[in-house]
Amino acid sequence: MQRENLKQLFESGEQRYSQILKINVTSGKSGEIFKWFLASVLFGAPIRDSTAVKTYKKFEDYGVLTSQRMVETGWDGLVKILDEGGYTRYDFKTADKLLEVMRHLIDEYEGDLNALHKASTNADDLENRLKALGKGIGDVTVSIFLRELRGVWSKAKPNPTGLVVLAAQTLGILEEDATPDEALRQLEAFWQRNRIAGKSFVDFETALFRKGKEIRNKRK
Repeated sequence: MQRENLKQLFESGEQRYSQILKINVTSGKSGEIFKWFLASVLFGAPIRDSTAVKTYKKFEDYGVLTSQRMVETGWDGLVKILDEGGYTRYDFKTADKLLEVMRHLIDEYEGDLNALHKASTNADDLENRLKALGKGIGDVTVSIFLRELRGVWSKAKPNPTGLVVLAAQTLGILEEDATPDEALRQLEAFWQRNRIAGKSFVDFETALFRKGKEIRNKRK
């Protein structure tokens, strides 16, 4: 992949998802981290980015942006918010997931994701603890969430999602048979050789994620 092609990934000028939602993840504050976790759950479903953004904004409008408020809102209230955001295809399932996750987060970490990170012994343990919050928190959601926490949480070192890998392989950045660990190392090495001023590895990975979605949608 030529440097010119790499620059094309950033031509749209789109920001990171957290920046679009005006979530200050880099502050490291528990409230901001939680907001990004909620957004990551929404982005983790195979839906349009615009729907995930709209749905997150509905949670914001209703002031449902803490684990306690989620539980207090209840299943019917969460479904209402999800439906208003256009998340109708996954409303019941996502409401179930959110309630399960929030209850575990409150019971085990007093509702604080920073406490979860502190309790984790390493990167693998961090990912396992996030997945253990509920069966609906899988590899994709965890990777989306932790991707923007690189450099904020010392143990946030997720492997790239399938969509990132798809885009990177299509663009000739990754070898076809690369393992998840190898894929991350190859992407980091590529970025170090070809980095663009004003952009970070997180920006590069986010751009690949968007490109992967575009490729997947064209193949449907």
